[in-house]
Amino acid sequence: MSRRAALVAGLLALAAAPGCADEEEAVPYGLLWQDEFDGPAGQLPDPAKWAFDIGTGWGNAQLEWDSDRPENVSLDGQGNLAITARQEQLQGQPYTSGRIKTQGLFAQARGRFEARIRLPVGQGIWPAFWLLGADIDQVGWPACGEIDIMEYRGQEPRVVHGSLHGPGHYGGGAVTKRHVIAQGGFHLGFHDFAVEWDSGSIAWFVDGYEFQRVTPADLPPGSTWVYDHPFFILLNVAVGGRWVGSPDETTVFPQTMLVDYVRVYGELP
Repeated sequence: MSRRAALVAGLLALAAAPGCADEEEAVPYGLLWQDEFDGPAGQLPDPAKWAFDIGTGWGNAQLEWDSDRPENVSLDGQGNLAITARQEQLQGQPYTSGRIKTQGLFAQARGRFEARIRLPVGQGIWPAFWLLGADIDQVGWPACGEIDIMEYRGQEPRVVHGSLHGPGHYGGGAVTKRHVIAQGGFHLGFHDFAVEWDSGSIAWFVDGYEFQRVTPADLPPGSTWVYDHPFFILLNVAVGGRWVGSPDETTVFPQTMLVDYVRVYGELP
């Protein structure tokens, strides 16, 4: 467990300990769900925890075909999940990559969602760690809600974005903020990305630093706060699309997002 995760676990335990609140108000918090991505190199992610989205476009004009092949999504044998974008033809698309999700396997309303990730780099590379409302098949998007814990344009290696998409605040009108590191880039090492979500706010963190907090009052006029029901987790690396543009002659392939872990903390059942 990383020092940050240990600290969070300790704080959650203290919050639930006797003496921190009236006995009737005490709520047990702890680690609800996790994947540490331990296993041999080339192994697909645990099917009890992750499903694959297979296809292309996803409403964003992306250029990759997302597959369920180990060449695109597999463990690296060193405790990480590797999602790799490749320049190759598959199903009529010029690139391949991967997109996995916990839909139908795990969803959670509120709590702390955290991942430790090393990002890829390059024009047109678009990795993300994000959440979608579990009712998406019933109500569609954006009515289901979307919480982008971390989005990143590979051509801007020192910048990540945290965003909310929902009724009245989606696409170009999303509630969003950038976080910029002073030097280096997110492709040079692992960083912790997280949101802490309760009934009245959602806060975004990079390496323990809170860079954005959104409440219902912060939404644009006419918007609806739909962040009150379970959401599932997604990890992916897109190639191209309206937000990042296409790769160019400077983009080097393959490009890999490494995920050390994903952990979810919250109220224990």
